[in-house]
Amino acid sequence: MPCLATSDRYVLDLPAGHRFPIAKYELIHQQLLWQGIAPPTDFYDPGLCPEEDLLRVHTVEYWHKVRDQQLSAAEVRRLGLPQSERLVLRSLSSSAGTLQSARHALRDGVALNLAGGTHHAFADRGEGFCVFNDIAIAAMYLLHHGLAQQVLIVDLDVHQGDGTASLFRHEPRVFTFSMHAGANYPLRKEQSDLDVELPLGMTDEAYLALLRDTLPGLIDHVQPDFIFFQAGVDVLATDKLGKLALTKDGCRQRDEFVLGLCRQHRLPVAVSMGGGYSERIGDIVDAHCNTFQVAYELFG
Repeated sequence: MPCLATSDRYVLDLPAGHRFPIAKYELIHQQLLWQGIAPPTDFYDPGLCPEEDLLRVHTVEYWHKVRDQQLSAAEVRRLGLPQSERLVLRSLSSSAGTLQSARHALRDGVALNLAGGTHHAFADRGEGFCVFNDIAIAAMYLLHHGLAQQVLIVDLDVHQGDGTASLFRHEPRVFTFSMHAGANYPLRKEQSDLDVELPLGMTDEAYLALLRDTLPGLIDHVQPDFIFFQAGVDVLATDKLGKLALTKDGCRQRDEFVLGLCRQHRLPVAVSMGGGYSERIGDIVDAHCNTFQVAYELFG
């Protein structure tokens, strides 16, 4: 059965009207239990990411500024989240969730983090609600400890994984694949190993056809022994920041295809949630919970 990383630290207080739907992390946990998708015994607290694992990805100067709440006003604006001790703990916990998911996936085939997917974090800065790059931290952990030799990052958030692309630009052991809306944040794109830019308003059929035409051949080409899947649900038509037009069913079919390929190729996969900014938080939570349900159906 999949192991699911979650923590009370994933939630923090934000100013009234803040556009980041921080409540979704606790609501996902509650809905997975209420719907009977996951039993209580599958959840665990991943703890905090150790400094040595963080510093394989982020600079000492940046880590200390975050830790000591010394980010400048401009850096806070770019991040989009107010700095606080709670934010530090949340970011370390979320990063630990993906790192521990990677370790569990080696044993179980799949593991999921109820948070994570913070792909806009660079080595020396945070952007777009992303403080530390959890997928990069986990990937470098696997490589450092010889637990993987070739990693493929499948980033299907509606926004390009620009921080991830930058971090691994010169790392041949990590292949970055980002399939995202072209005319969307970030305005200045980085260069992933493979970028697939999508036209605004793309719907289920065209999106799924393109993914099915791309990912199998990419797996054959890269020959990974581990996959990270960033399963953002901001591809939904209801998303305020996404600009694509997928339905919940289309998003679910996306997850079925990606996780099905991982199972078919016997590739361990660690899943992180990524973005989701629909007006109704229930739409966000439903789409995220579908990802977990698919994982249980395929690997449970």
